[in-house]
Order: sequence, then C-alpha cells, then structure tokens
Amino acid sequence: MNHTSLGQTRVGDMLDAAALRFARREAFFCAPTGRRFSFAQACERANRLANALFNLGLRKGERVAFLSTNRVEVAEIYFALAKSGLVGLPLNYRLAPVEMVALMKEVGASALIVERKFAAIATQAREALSTLRVLAAFGEGEPGGMHDYETMLEQASAEPPAVQVGEHDPYYFNLTSGTTGLPKCYLISHYNATSFFPMFHAHHMRYEDVVMTVFPMYGRVGFGWVAAGVIWGCPNVLVNFDAAQVLRLIARERVTISNLVPTMGAMLLACPELDRTDLSSLRGLVFAGSLLPAPVREGIIARVCPRLYEYYGMQETSTLVVSTPEDRARRPDSVGMPILFAQVRVVDAEGRDVPTGETGEIIGRSPGTVTGYYNNPEKTAETFRDGWLHTGDLGRLDAEGYLYINGRLKDMIVTGGQNVHAGEVEAAILGLDGVSDCAVVGLTDPLWGETVTAVVVPKEGQSVDPEAVIAWCRKSLAGFKTPKRVLIQSEPLPRTPTGKVQKFLLVERYDGSSSTASVD
Repeated sequence: MNHTSLGQTRVGDMLDAAALRFARREAFFCAPTGRRFSFAQACERANRLANALFNLGLRKGERVAFLSTNRVEVAEIYFALAKSGLVGLPLNYRLAPVEMVALMKEVGASALIVERKFAAIATQAREALSTLRVLAAFGEGEPGGMHDYETMLEQASAEPPAVQVGEHDPYYFNLTSGTTGLPKCYLISHYNATSFFPMFHAHHMRYEDVVMTVFPMYGRVGFGWVAAGVIWGCPNVLVNFDAAQVLRLIARERVTISNLVPTMGAMLLACPELDRTDLSSLRGLVFAGSLLPAPVREGIIARVCPRLYEYYGMQETSTLVVSTPEDRARRPDSVGMPILFAQVRVVDAEGRDVPTGETGEIIGRSPGTVTGYYNNPEKTAETFRDGWLHTGDLGRLDAEGYLYINGRLKDMIVTGGQNVHAGEVEAAILGLDGVSDCAVVGLTDPLWGETVTAVVVPKEGQSVDPEAVIAWCRKSLAGFKTPKRVLIQSEPLPRTPTGKVQKFLLVERYDGSSSTASVD
C-alpha cells in the first residue's frame, strides 16, 4: 500500500485558493507604480505569464532568471513559475553585472525577465550566454529588443497552464547572503517554499492584517511575506525601503505588520517625519537579519510600535526560532523558541549536545530546510551533516528552551590562545552613548596572532573617543576580550541585503593599517 498523501503542497495552489476564497479582495498594492490588484486579478496574470513563457518555447524544468526592484511583477513571476514548473533564479540587483551573468551561466538560464532600468544587464547576458533564448522586460522605457511583458500577458491564455507540478519539483534557486565572495545558490522545492506557515503562525498572522513587504523580493524572506499575504488573504503593500515613504504608507494604507532589518529600524528612528506620522495601525514589527541592538529595539518600542517579533534562521533553513512580544518580556536577550516543526540543537565540535546553558554551534532543520548547495559538494558536505544543517552560529539553550546567539564560529577571534566571541564585544560597545553601529574583527598581530579590533560608527553629529570605548569595555569584559584597537569610521558598515556585516571587507580595509583612530 502507498502510504504517501494523495494531495501535495505546491506554491501555485496557494494563489489558486486565494483567488477563490478572497477573489475581489485586494492582494497587492504596488507602491512604486500605484497599481492595485485583487487576488483574482493576480491569479489571472500569473496564469497568463506562465502560458506566455510556454508560447515562447520554454518548457517545464528550464531556468528563468529575473531581475527587479520590489514591484508586483516579481510576485507574478514567482507564481507563474510555480504554475508552469519552470525554475526561477531571482537575481540580487546589488550584485555586479558580471556576478549576475556568472550566476545565470551556472544554472543554465534559458530566459531573463527584467525591469527596464536593468536593460543593460540583459544586453550583457545575451552576449555572454548561449543558453539564453528569451528576454522580456517591464516597466518604463524603450523595448530594447526584448519582449514586452504586458503584451505577452495580453496575448496569452488566462486558463491555468496544462502542466503537472509536484511538491518535490525544484521551484527556484535562492542565494545566500554572501558575506564573503559570490553568493552560493541552492534549490528550493515547492515543499520547502510552502513551509512558511509555522513562521507566520508564530507572528500571530490573521485575515485582518495589512502586510507591508519591504525586504527585497529577490530573497527568501521577501518571497515569504508575499506568500503570507496570499495564504491569509491579506492586502500586501509592496515597496522599496525609503524611511519617509514607508512611514507615509503605513499611515495611509493602515499597515499592521512588516518585517525589517535593524538598519531599517535605525533609519526610521532617524527620519524627521517619524514623530508626526500616525502609526497606530501597527500591531507588530518583525526583525531579522542580524541581532537587534538594544538602542534600536528600545527606540522602536517607544516611538514606532510597542510589540516586536524577532526570528532566527538561515536562508538555507528558513525560520527556526521566533521570539514573540511575550517571549521578549520574559527573556529579552533571547531570539526565542523553536517554531512548529522546527528543531534546534547546540552541539560541540564532535556534534554532541552540550549541557544546558553552555555555548556551542547551533544546528537545525525544518520542512523549509534545503538539502545542499548547487554544484558545490565541498560546501554541502561541510554544512549538511547527519541530517542537520550546521549554521556556523554560536549559541546556547536555557532550561526552558530559549535560544541565545553568541556570534559566529568564524567570528571567533583567537588572541594569545584565548577565544573571544565578537558578538559579545559588539553587544558591550553598542551600549555606549554615541555609538550607532559597530563590528568586532580580528586583525593580524605578530605577537598575539589576532588582535581584537572594534570598528565603530558614531551617531550622526556625535563623536566617539577610542579610549572611551576601551574604558567602557573594561567595565564588563575580561581584559583579553577588551579591544586593543578601536577604529572610527563615519560611513555605515558594509552589510548584505539581509543586514549581516561583511566583516571580510573590514579586514581587507584595515588589516595592516596604522589608522590614527586606534588605541594600542
């Protein structure tokens, strides 16, 4: 007897169900273009796009790259891929053109759909890739020798495409955050991509919500918020982050929940319009990407929204842990507890569970967790072991099951034989008045091997004395953990789109330097 389910979890089914259940309700407000679409309209446009791509000769399993800022077309592309069995490659527009072309070449892209502001990249891709047969464009500007997106839709059938898609079929390639070098990519299946429910269940999502998607939609988190709005039948405001515009849209559209990275939160707090904007509709803000500094958290709670959610996971795992406002009240320094169907352990170098309260490497898995990197067996073997994904993050679990993050394994600085967790030092420095941001790295030292070095960004209009930073750290940190050098820079720290500091760039910049803004 076959004991598998007769039904399957497929991404296209989510939009089909929403088109039936919430047909006339608004699905998307595309803020950059001012257009609004109901769930029925969104489903029809996704069907038309899927059929249009088939009309151009593409077939199930072929790779379709797409490149755009946050617009409704990105949501349509995701669902057209889901309905057609085509495999997507959402491109990060912050990458260099040569990197985008390299990624398209790696996966063998047959098609590229672009927002017209990126037409020059389409030209480069056409010249470099022999596999590229179909180019299409949308948005303002000249056609540029590419198929016009809206014309494609007008000429295609609105019926669901006639193709069988299974839950374990590949859906799209996602890219890691890329804290070093070219991002790695991995395949997300339909099963992986329909596993967002537990995360949003933990965020107390409901039909009455109005969602705002500001995370870049080329990433897994951005798509997750698109999917959440569809699952719950919520209106979704699609916008590219600009602090003043985000505040205006929250007030006008009566947004109830959104997902930010800490940097975005800091920008909202610095926006002159904040204190004269009506934000009473917000019932919650969700933070992820990097640890939320206490000054940002306290400022957001006091001036933007009193109820904060945080979550932890990797692009490769999807969400593993969520901290609700109630969790935050009980355990303010924790990132929360594992969500439904997710498992988290803290282990030593041999993969054995460490005692409660001790620090080790966080490993995890969930239905959203992928099984390896594309064409990268070495990195796959390093990360995916014994049925668990090894995150490379250091943390500990308390007796109640709350998870605490202590930094990255690779952020471990070994100075004079002593291990220093960069995250611990960063947390101390962020508590000093006048500090906006900081990152702690290990720079080469002929005597100590590595020297603990803090790169500090002062708040706008303020200055920070390196000696004051060191004196402050001595109050709460052991001597070997206290920075030996403090480097002050006025420009923001280099970060990935998901908010992680690209520390390798700081090491490249400062290793071997003799900056005057240091104390030895």
